[in-house]
Amino acid sequence: MKDNYFKEYPNKDGFFKEYGGAFVPPILEKEMKKITDAYYAISKSHHFISELRSIRKHYQGRPTPVYYCNRLSEKYGGRIYLKREDLNHTGAHKLNHCMGEALLAKHLGKKKLIAETGAGQHGVALATAAAYFGLECEIHMGEVDIVKEHPNVVRMQILGAEIVPVSHGLKTLKEAVDSAFESYLKDPETTIYCIGSVVGPHPFPMMVRDFQRVVGIEAKEQFFEMTGELPDKVVACVGGGSNAMGIFTAFLDDAECELHGIEPGGRSLKYGEHAATITLGKPGIIHGFKCYLLQDEKGDPAPVYSVASGLDYPGVGPEHSMLKDLKKIKYDTINDKEAIDAFYELSRLEGIIPALESAHAVAHAIKLAKAYPQTSILVNLSGRGDKDIDFVVDTYGLPK
Repeated sequence: MKDNYFKEYPNKDGFFKEYGGAFVPPILEKEMKKITDAYYAISKSHHFISELRSIRKHYQGRPTPVYYCNRLSEKYGGRIYLKREDLNHTGAHKLNHCMGEALLAKHLGKKKLIAETGAGQHGVALATAAAYFGLECEIHMGEVDIVKEHPNVVRMQILGAEIVPVSHGLKTLKEAVDSAFESYLKDPETTIYCIGSVVGPHPFPMMVRDFQRVVGIEAKEQFFEMTGELPDKVVACVGGGSNAMGIFTAFLDDAECELHGIEPGGRSLKYGEHAATITLGKPGIIHGFKCYLLQDEKGDPAPVYSVASGLDYPGVGPEHSMLKDLKKIKYDTINDKEAIDAFYELSRLEGIIPALESAHAVAHAIKLAKAYPQTSILVNLSGRGDKDIDFVVDTYGLPK
């Protein structure tokens, strides 16, 4: 991608064309400016960059590999490759930005990290970062997700995080964000809200994207080294959209690479049965930023649902919203059944159990392989499925 893209987007006010910004209470305006100024300062610092690179190599285990799915490709056609973010420490891409955000918090003199989590992977990653840097950690999680993602709840507790159950509304990700924001507002001086995706008020969509760019930078180089060319299609799941922005940014300027962002189609595309924000939403404001938003008749955020707890959010990253309008990325949906089928297919054909979020991208890659058997397809396997196995087997049973 041309360097000037990252200088142009977002602009100084945090907008990706009409999306983004920072629609926050006056009490937070000063804090957001502090965070923005600090990020711009230290992200260019040799010491910050060196420390982050050392953490990625010696602690996280980066670079994660690109892997060719031989048996999956033989069965469905195409040449399907995976960027193995499930092998990143803690089992997902989330640690890429959590270590960066925690390092920034340390620089700002903060004492506590606060965050929301849906599937629990962001919560686990932030609890890990807090333990690494010696900071307190408070994770807000909907009661529905606490039950679904019990293994990750235990991991967060072992790592020393305080879990705050959220019992209002649908008791899932959107409500967890509401609760975390409320907690942050009580003490923005000594705490920092480490948002778990490319969402929220400026500078978070920019910061999280920048920290996640390592995925695309690695994947592009690795794929070319393996094949001598770039992939025909790059696929990633989209909830808030951090893993997708992480891999897509490396290919935005490559006309030969078709980018596919996959949203949760849920049970159906009827109201309240899905979280297909870009597919069916319209511009609106949520949690301090403007984006495509699923809305009710009053314009408030609509109820959402997905089998994958990390995808059931009514908004989406402002950069994704802009890229949809620019037609740089093709957005599509995968329903629950397709995701569950892909979950088992990858497990049984390749010995890799994917997170339910990532299974949406795998399912779409299988569709593409069937339709375009001569193409190469690179999937961002954003997380592993340890957290999901009890829920999947209890709910859907084992395939015969």
